Amino acid sequence: MSHLIHTLERFLEWGGVKKAVTCLVFSGIALLVSIFDLLPQLPFDAAWAAVVLCGIPIILEAVIGLVTAFDIKADVLVSIALIASLIIGEDFAAGEVAFIMQLGALLEDLTVARARAGIEKLVHLTPQTARRLTGGREEAIPAEQVAVGDVLRVLPGETVPVDGEILTGQTSINQAVMTGESLPVDKGPGDEVSSGTVNQFGAFEMRATKVGEDSSIQRMIRLVQSADAGKARIVGLADRWATWIVVAALTAAALTGLITRDPIRAVTILVVFCPCALVLATPTAIMAAIGNATRHSFLVREGDALERLASVSQVTFDKTGTLTLGTPQVKLVESLLPDVSRDALYAWTAGAELRSEHPLGRAVVQGWRAETDAAPPETADFQMLPGRGVSATVAGHHLVAGNRELLTEEHVPWESLSQAAVPALEQGCTVIYVAVDGRPAGFLALADTLRPDAAGTIRDVRATGVTPVLLTGDHERAARHIAGELGIGTFQAECLPEDKLTWIDRSQQSGHLVCMVGDGINDAPALKRAHVGIAMGGMGSDIAVDAADIALVNDDIRELPHLLALSKRMMRTIKSNLAFSMTLNFIAIALAITGILNPVVGALVHNAGSVLVIVNSSLLLKWRKRP
Repeated sequence: MSHLIHTLERFLEWGGVKKAVTCLVFSGIALLVSIFDLLPQLPFDAAWAAVVLCGIPIILEAVIGLVTAFDIKADVLVSIALIASLIIGEDFAAGEVAFIMQLGALLEDLTVARARAGIEKLVHLTPQTARRLTGGREEAIPAEQVAVGDVLRVLPGETVPVDGEILTGQTSINQAVMTGESLPVDKGPGDEVSSGTVNQFGAFEMRATKVGEDSSIQRMIRLVQSADAGKARIVGLADRWATWIVVAALTAAALTGLITRDPIRAVTILVVFCPCALVLATPTAIMAAIGNATRHSFLVREGDALERLASVSQVTFDKTGTLTLGTPQVKLVESLLPDVSRDALYAWTAGAELRSEHPLGRAVVQGWRAETDAAPPETADFQMLPGRGVSATVAGHHLVAGNRELLTEEHVPWESLSQAAVPALEQGCTVIYVAVDGRPAGFLALADTLRPDAAGTIRDVRATGVTPVLLTGDHERAARHIAGELGIGTFQAECLPEDKLTWIDRSQQSGHLVCMVGDGINDAPALKRAHVGIAMGGMGSDIAVDAADIALVNDDIRELPHLLALSKRMMRTIKSNLAFSMTLNFIAIALAITGILNPVVGALVHNAGSVLVIVNSSLLLKWRKRP
């Protein structure tokens, strides 16, 4: 029996959407031929083509569901009505019902999720090799062979193979894969590094502390694999009510047949009881809403994503690349020396950073060029000091620019610079301290830049009745400053992927369904776990996009409030479709019981109801929320 069921299931899956569309086209033509009697010479009713092409798959699905799990869905009632219509010779009614039901099923199939490859892309991020140091010798080994306690060397540009602790060397680590931070983090002896992060500049040696399945990148993969386990899938309303519909239809048909002794009335009740319009009510509205969302640059990857979005009460935003542009910019340049002007300090620092590969250094050079439209001055004796900053001779002056550790090494008193930079630090800026000829000269403050439309978007999101929340891997001061500027009351800083996942779980367990908006690899688990995940598709990570239900193709977050409002409008349309289809059903049943409707007219009434449902849903295509 199980072998037969498996064979039937494979037969039903064969051909996919192309087969379904082909069957529907031929069935539609056959029904037109039947109703207008275009081929009178046919030895059988042309509607039989619709019965075979559309009806047999419905009957097989119903039988498989009943046999394997006693699962009563809408297709059980359809099968009963279809077979009863054929028994009494109402071939057209049987074909028409089968055609409408398969049309609804096709629309639902077109809205389901496409296969996603996010896990494979994460696996590709997993380092494949490591440089192990043994007795002064360096050997390349597969990363999975690294053992806890092994000493490894990581060169500039390489991915850290396992979690560990730096033993020697200074460097800057790009941790975006784990924390989403837009700026690399300086690391030195005693600091921890995570697998999957990228060594930007200096070579360093490290001791492995977590390897294999315990490493950070493997934990990330497991998070993404399991994150959507608790995400409820919405079952079609017709299927949720199917058991009651089947019982009510069979009872009404049996009672009518016994009382009136008229099998035609009994079959008519079964035909009009078929939830054709009910089945079409949801997928047609979803398809129209998806079309509307596409016009506003949203790619809806999950069929029921908009249905779920209508019920969220919180929208959690990642900061970097979502609410900000993800690139540092110079916010403040301040000189503390009376003989060095602000412009001179800026120019000299840009000159010193001209050959730097550090993102902060490149930001300083770009900022100077944007402000003056001139090239920075030429430098000599340039030195890149990984994890600390740069050193160079500019305009005859020895200049160092970097962190406090660099100034300490150069024996420059940095206390006055640190005190002057406190306001910038409190606003979440990253500070480059500058010394000229051994004197504390001033500092440059850099920060990620808010998207110009971020504040308006947050305000409009709140106007839809949804609460905005900020979850970021940045430190507390940066998070607090950004949240304050945007008017976000709830935020959490220094979030690792696990922390975002925990926050979403806790919120959803307390009854607040969450929509997550993010762009980075580190956001992928949260995007999957959230009730709805929306990824920035333009500059965002492919893995984040693959993990999300919806992708914003052009990164224009101004459209997010429209999407939230559209989802609520779509649900109102679905409810009105359902109310209309149920009312039509009850009226048709009453007319069938009294004998006013026969099976063919009943099928046509259903057809008209289905058309009206489709027309009502199509109004969503061009819907726009009034300002």
